[in-house]
Amino acid sequence: MERIQWITLLITGLTIFLSFLGFQKKDLVWNHIFDVQRIIQKRQYYRLLTSAFFHSNWTHLLFNMFSFYAFASYMESAVGSTMLLLLYILSILGGGLLSLGINHKREYLALGASGGVSGVIFSSIFVFPGGAILVFPVPIPIPAWLYAVLFVLISMYGMRKQVGNIGHDAHLGGALTGLLFTLWVYPAVILSDLIFFTSIVLAIMLFIGYVVIHPIK
Repeated sequence: MERIQWITLLITGLTIFLSFLGFQKKDLVWNHIFDVQRIIQKRQYYRLLTSAFFHSNWTHLLFNMFSFYAFASYMESAVGSTMLLLLYILSILGGGLLSLGINHKREYLALGASGGVSGVIFSSIFVFPGGAILVFPVPIPIPAWLYAVLFVLISMYGMRKQVGNIGHDAHLGGALTGLLFTLWVYPAVILSDLIFFTSIVLAIMLFIGYVVIHPIK
């Protein structure tokens, strides 16, 4: 009998529920949104985590939750519920800390599970090399590594264009955290494809460096 992936279901369900509440109650969102000024000046560090459970609209929510569920359900079956939860939380925090570092000198608001989702995706492409995913309406499976690359490219574009209150830059911090987590916990799967791993890490770090040198206005 197949084991129920309860952490995947719990995170997905809780995020959809809280996001839906946030669509109705803007004050709830305001009290939990990623807000650089409140995090730094008022030390409301909880926002690094709570902002991941709220989204700007249904498209944003469904895109993140589809991506999370598609990859997290397989990850939970492979690494266990505890390790998946740890990976998700650390990736959220990693994404939030990068956002904080990049945007600490300006007013910046963001929502979404971007960091956690990205961390799970990038970890999974090494835990499950050669994996693929079906994305409606594309009729053929998309290689997991290609989906991951497109996921980050979209994030980079959104980050530079500042599309909505979406934590696009958190994708990069989450992806990097997910990769380093996998290297720490499952070094064998990383070492089996070290060139690919190094290429992704360098690409992310170069883009972060570019943003630091050419900050977003």
